[in-house]
Amino acid sequence: MLTIIRFILMSIVFLFICIVSCFYCLLRPFHRDNVHHTSRYLGKVTKLLGFDVEVRIPESVKNIGPVIYIANHQNSYDVFTMANAVQPSTVSVGKKSLKWIPIFGQMYWLTGNILIDRKNTSKAMGFINLTATKIKEKKLSIWMFPEGTRSRGRGLLPFKTGAFRTAALANVPIVPICASNQEGTIKLGRWNNGKIIIEFLDPIYISDNTPASARSAAEQAHALMKTKIKQLDEEIAHNAIIDTTKVMNND
Repeated sequence: MLTIIRFILMSIVFLFICIVSCFYCLLRPFHRDNVHHTSRYLGKVTKLLGFDVEVRIPESVKNIGPVIYIANHQNSYDVFTMANAVQPSTVSVGKKSLKWIPIFGQMYWLTGNILIDRKNTSKAMGFINLTATKIKEKKLSIWMFPEGTRSRGRGLLPFKTGAFRTAALANVPIVPICASNQEGTIKLGRWNNGKIIIEFLDPIYISDNTPASARSAAEQAHALMKTKIKQLDEEIAHNAIIDTTKVMNND
């Protein structure tokens, strides 16, 4: 019963946020902070789903200016969990087909996110040039999922180099964002689903605009993120054991 109630409430709240965001964005379509403001409300849905989100941002990243954020992409809950970490003047990159999803697609487009045709690989370089130009001209930060798809419990998948080539061309750093595991840990039928930790890592600077540098940066970021995600998962597991012990002792 709790699962059904939560699913219905989540759907209603999500639809409401999308509709309100669409009307708000009509007043200032494609504004640089539309995504940030909408994400603030999407992030609150996690309370409805029974878990907390802790976001950790080091001093090296605060007020850093235009960057490319890269994050691990786990499942559909990312739209709520990762929303808590979206910074001002940040837009994401998504599939062009998203625009045709009723309500959500229009919200996604009007907030100013960048839509690409992933099926047309011949346009890949054009997309990189376009994104780099937007970063420079509009002082935007770009949020990307370098795995290219949801991992769904398979761990951190190999990275594509598009985000890193874009960063090199725009001359901005890469900032990795690591989220602890949420695959299989979020159950709508359970009151308390614990906590998800999202942690920003220190910026990675790419030496020059060459495929070799992009690949090297991608491998470096992948290794750092894989290690950090493991640490976050271990921290949550350790804290869960402590909490369970406290409950048992109180009983």
